[in-house]
Amino acid sequence: MALNARLRGVMDWLLEGYPAGVPPKDYIPLVALLRRRLSDDEIREIGDEIVALGYEPGETTSDIGVSITRLTDALPSPEEIARVEEHLNRYHDWPLEAS
Repeated sequence: MALNARLRGVMDWLLEGYPAGVPPKDYIPLVALLRRRLSDDEIREIGDEIVALGYEPGETTSDIGVSITRLTDALPSPEEIARVEEHLNRYHDWPLEAS
């Protein structure tokens, strides 16, 4: 299923900031950052899109789902979230208006 315009903006933002894929150390703060403005279903849609791009060889949608569940139970530090947000905002600002 194609992403709606809102999620396409988020995906484009992620691809701009991480053209070679998201490094593992950024997963937890990235999910925490996304959870500020996206629902769990929307995060899963983004995960499905990342799998479809093939950045993680051997990763399946189920693997991403397990990772998201594991990651959402972990709490990143405010510094980790700020680091990822700063990294992504170097390319362009968050594609969604503040909630």
